[in-house]
Amino acid sequence: MTKNSLRHLVSVALTLGLHEVAGAAETGAMWTVFHGSARDNRSSETGLLRQWPEGGPPLLWKATGLGKGYSSVTLAAGRIFTAGTEAGRTHVLALDMDGKELWRTDNGAAWQTRENYAAGYAGARATPTLDGDRVYHLGDTGALSCLAAATGEAVWRVDLRERFGAQIPKYGFCESILVEDQRLFCVPGGPEGALVCLDKATGETLWANRTLPGPPGYSTLQRIAVGDRQCLLGMTGTTVFVAGARDGRLLWHADYRNARINNATDPIYHDGCVYATSGYGKGSTLFRLTPTPEGIEGTPVWTSALLDNHHGGVVLLDGWLYGAGHQAKGWHCLAFDTGKPAWTAPGKGSLTYAEGRLYCLEERGTMRLVEATPEAFRCVGTFSVPPGGKGLYWAHPVVCGGRLYLRHDAVLYAYDIRAHGDP
Repeated sequence: MTKNSLRHLVSVALTLGLHEVAGAAETGAMWTVFHGSARDNRSSETGLLRQWPEGGPPLLWKATGLGKGYSSVTLAAGRIFTAGTEAGRTHVLALDMDGKELWRTDNGAAWQTRENYAAGYAGARATPTLDGDRVYHLGDTGALSCLAAATGEAVWRVDLRERFGAQIPKYGFCESILVEDQRLFCVPGGPEGALVCLDKATGETLWANRTLPGPPGYSTLQRIAVGDRQCLLGMTGTTVFVAGARDGRLLWHADYRNARINNATDPIYHDGCVYATSGYGKGSTLFRLTPTPEGIEGTPVWTSALLDNHHGGVVLLDGWLYGAGHQAKGWHCLAFDTGKPAWTAPGKGSLTYAEGRLYCLEERGTMRLVEATPEAFRCVGTFSVPPGGKGLYWAHPVVCGGRLYLRHDAVLYAYDIRAHGDP
């Protein structure tokens, strides 16, 4: 358990009940932010099925009526959090561990037009962030809210369009908010605040960077250390960048745009390098970062047309990158240090990792369990996820507490993936 996870655990215990938190800790059932506490989309779960029976693992329950959405889930202290849209409004929801709704809170107007609704593209994007006894969520049209985790009551709310002059991105705001210590970071992309830091307790603006280039992207910020500098790593619609976490000063950026100006995949920082990827033919690039007295210098190491990830995420494991391409169709495995491909296999979707396995949710609803190895694409389990509404299966899967959580539109499914039914 990381220091951040322990801090979350202690704080949540004060509000939601010690017995629930103890149970969550024993089962490892904590996934408090999008792609996990370390933001690497890798679960520390053990004791999981090594392969699945025919038809897939047992379905424990399904929760219906969540509203339209691609929001994934976060979990802690016997609560599951997600978001959805219904009747033109975005809502944040809390469920218990059996999928029963505990509360639902409005978080502003939904991003919805006649065209995107008919095409199945409408729905909440951002995944709620849990920090102690608070839940943070960015609504589709710019409502940034802090809610009480126990009740859903609003503690504070900031309209990014009103405060920072932000414009709603083409596909709505999608960012899953980064909270570290007493601060909250996000990328409104407005003239009065392109990259901003707020007090997480009050919503007060602590600093605002007005020089970050490009409209907002659809990825999520990460906290990294470059040399002795604490930094923020992210992408706008046209740029991959590193900024100072203390004051927001832009330290390094590189032009990174695809044909639609819609970068969506979180970049990866490892061993002094930043890996960036984007769909619509942009592809993958590795940059090596070197601290300087004035800022940071970035040098391209390699570029590849493969693994031009659309928005399904990329996992780095033992020096290998795993994910799906967009125009470079298929699941891919590339060497992190050279970009050389190890294998390609048919399919496209989102993924997560746990205990030597990749959990690959393909956008047409096929769920695959794949060995995480550069040797070959070895699928050791597959099943079809039932439809929960319209559109593609774009919500990212989560492995937590011996369960696999999969969402399609208005329905969340929980599957038992523990080995031998161990508690």
